[in-house]
Amino acid sequence: MGLAKSEIFTDKQNKIALFAKVFGHPARVAILEHLFKINACICGDLVNEIGLAQPTISQHLKELKQLGLIKGTIDGTSVCYCINKENWIAMKNVMNTFLNQDITVKGDCC
Repeated sequence: MGLAKSEIFTDKQNKIALFAKVFGHPARVAILEHLFKINACICGDLVNEIGLAQPTISQHLKELKQLGLIKGTIDGTSVCYCINKENWIAMKNVMNTFLNQDITVKGDCC
């Protein structure tokens, strides 16, 4: 299997691909929806809410946190997660610009 060669693409193209990847798994979408609904939570709540094993939830949280869409604070033995509002807005701007492109070709192009 070849390398992605991400260095040959623009920063914007790489960002869009990373955002698309994070939304490509229903568990991550469910986690984000839950965080929006309650505005904070601990990992145990997510396990009960989503129904996946704790290590699986932790892996999805790690990916969301690495991309910066969520942030977490340690409270004893628990971690409280919430949406990173600033990064969420920035992601929306990038994705809206990409998704709001219109096809300008008149008629059938193929």
